[in-house]
Amino acid sequence: MPAPLRNFLIIKSPNPVDLLNAVTRLFGGSVATSPLNGLCRGEHELRGVAARDFAVGYFASPLDVRVSSAGGRSSYFVNIGVSGAIAASCGGLNATLDTATAGVVNPGDTQELRPARPTPSRFLGLRIDAALVNQEFTALTGRPPASTVRFDFALDLAKPKGRAVLLLIRSLLEQLDSGDPLFQRAELQRSQLRSIVTTLLLAQPHSHTGELRDGPRPGHPRSLRAALAFIEANLTERIALGDIAKAADCAPRTLSSAFRDRLGLSPMSYVRNLRLDRIRQDILTTTDNVGTIAYRWGVSHLGRFAGDYHARFHELPSDTAARR
Repeated sequence: MPAPLRNFLIIKSPNPVDLLNAVTRLFGGSVATSPLNGLCRGEHELRGVAARDFAVGYFASPLDVRVSSAGGRSSYFVNIGVSGAIAASCGGLNATLDTATAGVVNPGDTQELRPARPTPSRFLGLRIDAALVNQEFTALTGRPPASTVRFDFALDLAKPKGRAVLLLIRSLLEQLDSGDPLFQRAELQRSQLRSIVTTLLLAQPHSHTGELRDGPRPGHPRSLRAALAFIEANLTERIALGDIAKAADCAPRTLSSAFRDRLGLSPMSYVRNLRLDRIRQDILTTTDNVGTIAYRWGVSHLGRFAGDYHARFHELPSDTAARR
């Protein structure tokens, strides 16, 4: 794989502290990084792109580092070697990350990365929102996972299923590197990312693999698919249950039953949670005022919003903003 993200340099510095701080910013506060064996000097480089549901970074550094989950959004990480090798450990499991083996890190896990020496080691780190993994799992099975999807650590890129994941990630990087404004559109990036997540769910063993192998389950009924599409398209506007039911061409009671049966919550709870997730992403990835962000996503009552936000994320919006 040629060196990716060539137009997205974040830092290039002999000071490893610059790298550690830049990693935290790139991944929106979702990780905390610390050196394992002191701060070694050398050439530390990070290139990266952050978007709504993901962030991807290209790392070139001799630094041994511990990466743990922080108070930001719940995330998965896929680490792929570009050149050289990295000794990686996570949850008592070990793998050598190189062009043939990737590492998949689950939400809440801590990983340790030790680049091999003296050959320079470079790797990609792809962060994926846990909410997107849950969404794609739901699309595949017809119901959300009962517990967190936990992937096996080592992903074999030499086998056909692993190569499929790698090819899709390469395609995403090529789009970002193309410079074509078409490929900078959030809709295309999200579509590409959803393909990556779906392939990862089908290719890599995980704690809910059996639910995917038991045979296809019925997908969402047409009315529910229409309702979800309407919500996605109008999330920044005021949405009432009647509006969703009209778009789904069914009665509000029928729609509510479909949401509870398939997604485990009411239509308006789904709207609230999705809106809160998007607001949190914007708080972590922009410098906009919290109130401005909330209003942009259709919130009309800031007091109630703060309570809902705290109930979902166990912190106030101002606490999230303080970590930017």
